[in-house]
Amino acid sequence: MYLSDATIKTLVAEGHLGIDPFDPALVQPASVDCRLGPEIKAMADGAGIDPYQAGDIEWISTAIPAGRPYLLTKGAFVLGHTVETYRFPADILGGVNGKSSLGRLGLAVHTTAGWCDPGFSGQVTLELSNIGPRDILLWPGMLVAQMVFAFLDHPAQRPYGSDGLGSRYKGQMGATGSRFTARLSQSLRERAHVGAPDRS
Repeated sequence: MYLSDATIKTLVAEGHLGIDPFDPALVQPASVDCRLGPEIKAMADGAGIDPYQAGDIEWISTAIPAGRPYLLTKGAFVLGHTVETYRFPADILGGVNGKSSLGRLGLAVHTTAGWCDPGFSGQVTLELSNIGPRDILLWPGMLVAQMVFAFLDHPAQRPYGSDGLGSRYKGQMGATGSRFTARLSQSLRERAHVGAPDRS
């Protein structure tokens, strides 16, 4: 069940759901607007990407001065982040969605990772893509996305950050690059090959 404006305000006031800083003026009928933080990370040029070696990727970080925009050229992809820091309890999950008005200009705010698990805390990294035909100016503090919230039918038994889950982004601040680690990746590769036919 998605949470309404009144429920979101009540849960924040009670301290059950964390949004810091919280501005009631940003609460929409069933979401809360997210503002763009000042750090942008762009991937440095290089060879093809092996996700199993994500830690080797070089990121170029830019701090956008207040009152100045970042030029997101057409076809470009960068990482940004929310101004807000979120804290999700074990019985609430979140989803990041784009703003309709910005989507109509060609700005996508997440590629696949628009999900905040119960138990997650931190700023949300935004995967900003310009899929339109013209360059787009990104201003720090602009309303760039919206967060929706939903109750689980039961609190998660193992919220994000629990031992053994391999949660890699709890407490993240700023634009955070991929932490698809070799250790975890090896485990995933081994699982992926379980039951695979022998092609030797």
